[in-house]
Amino acid sequence: MIIQSLGVNLLEVLPMHPAAAFLETDEGRLRSLIAERGFGLIIAQGPDGPICAHAPVLLEQSVLRFHLSSANGLNAALAHDPRALCVVTGPDAYISPDWYGLRDQVPTWNYVSAEISGPVRAIPPEEAAIMLDDLSATFEARLTPKPAWTRAKMDGARFDAMVRQGIMAYEMDVTSLTGISKLSQNKPLEAIEGVRAALSKSDDAQARALGLMMVQEPKPQS
Repeated sequence: MIIQSLGVNLLEVLPMHPAAAFLETDEGRLRSLIAERGFGLIIAQGPDGPICAHAPVLLEQSVLRFHLSSANGLNAALAHDPRALCVVTGPDAYISPDWYGLRDQVPTWNYVSAEISGPVRAIPPEEAAIMLDDLSATFEARLTPKPAWTRAKMDGARFDAMVRQGIMAYEMDVTSLTGISKLSQNKPLEAIEGVRAALSKSDDAQARALGLMMVQEPKPQS
C-alpha cells in the first residue's frame, strides 16, 4: 500500500486543506475515487511558473499513467522539472449554515479529492499505445451493452502516427497519495445529519452523491 510504504509522518503531509479532521488517508477510498473519476488535473512547475492540464489517468499499484496532447504546454514544464501533482476531484456541494441547526455558523463547501504526487517520466510510443488500450478498455466497459471500441476499428498506420506524433505519455512513480474528505466531520452528529438530509433532497446529482458519502463517514472527531 502506498500510504503505508512511504514511511512519512502523516502530520507532515501537506494536503490541499489545512484542517486535520478532513485529511483522507484511507488508500482504498482514494483509489476508488481515482478509478471512478478517471480524470485529473496535472500540475507542474515550468520555467515561468506553475502550469496545469486536465488528463485521463490510470492508477495501478504505485504508478499513475496519463497522456497529454503533444501541443500541451505542460510537456515543456515536465521536461523542465519532472515532478508533478495530480488532483482528482469527486462530488462537491455548497453547505448552507441553516442545515446545521446551530447558531452562528457560516457557509462552506463540502467535497472529496485525491492528491497524487511524484516524479514523472515520459514513456515510449509502444508503451503509450498499450496505455491507450488500457484506458479505452476501462471506460468502454462502462458503456455496456455498447460494443467496445478498440484500436482495431482504426487504420493501423493512422493510429501509430497519432501515438507517435499526437500525444506525449507519462508514468508517475507515486510517492504521496492523500486526499480530502470534507464531509462536516467537525460538526456534532445532529448537525451532520441535517446536512446529509438536505443534500439527499437536492436537485443536484453531485450534492446527492455527497450526501450518500456522508452516510459512510465515521463519527466526527470533535
